[in-house]
Amino acid sequence: MISSMTGFGRGEYIDDSRSITAEMKGVNHRYCDVYVKMPKKYAFAEEKIRSTVKERLKRGKIEVTITVDDFNQSSGDIRVNMATAKQYYSALSQLQDAFGFGTEGNGGMSLKLLAEMPDVIKCMPVKEDEDLVTSQIMTAVNMAVDGMMQMRKTEGKKLAEDILKRAEIISNIRAQIVERAPMVKSDYKDKMKARISELLGSDVQIPEERILVEAAVFADKADITEELVRLDSHINQLKEFVEDDSQAIGKKIDFLVQEMNREANTIGSKSNDTKITALMIDLKAEIEKIREQVQNIA
Repeated sequence: MISSMTGFGRGEYIDDSRSITAEMKGVNHRYCDVYVKMPKKYAFAEEKIRSTVKERLKRGKIEVTITVDDFNQSSGDIRVNMATAKQYYSALSQLQDAFGFGTEGNGGMSLKLLAEMPDVIKCMPVKEDEDLVTSQIMTAVNMAVDGMMQMRKTEGKKLAEDILKRAEIISNIRAQIVERAPMVKSDYKDKMKARISELLGSDVQIPEERILVEAAVFADKADITEELVRLDSHINQLKEFVEDDSQAIGKKIDFLVQEMNREANTIGSKSNDTKITALMIDLKAEIEKIREQVQNIA
């Protein structure tokens, strides 16, 4: 069964050290574009997230948001650069001696002043176990993908029901055109006789053979048998595609609907019959409704 491109999914991983949440939403798009928002600190997992989502979801514009809360881990290790601190202390002492600054607390050198000097105290980031964290993030991501796929299938079921209903309407209209088509030649012949009588008068006799020849030429030009056969084939293919379990079927259905519309245009232009033209207007309206629905199929 077909799937929609719109949907939402959420997944979570949690243990004693951290909580990871993955949320994703998808909207219509011709291809599969994945956008990842996550803390820069965990950017090493971004490519894995992107490739997994693309592999599983195939089509749509998908936005993935990753949030990470660390419970027990500090942001980094505090380290003192003693060599740099000694150099600052020596330089500050020289300035104090040279210019006679006051003692500590009265404008003199202090621990606070020394600690604020550049590079004396540094916070060194804690190195993450990238493989472990990536695995934890992907647990949440795959849960979110599962949720989105389920929502896509639910939406896809509604799309399928609507498309199949409209396909049946198109099939019924086509049947009416098939029934009407053989009458076009006879109606044309009667109209031609009436027109001749109107122009030349009822006293003028036109050979029946001549009228039949003209009617035959018209019938050949207006013949829509091939188009009706192809349209029937497209309708059957559409039903098969809608019930296909494979992914990324949307592009195939989109192409098929374009072909159905092309056959409809040809039938309308060739038939030269007001009743068939009226039926084609209804038929094309249903095709257009299907085309709009197809834009949301993954």
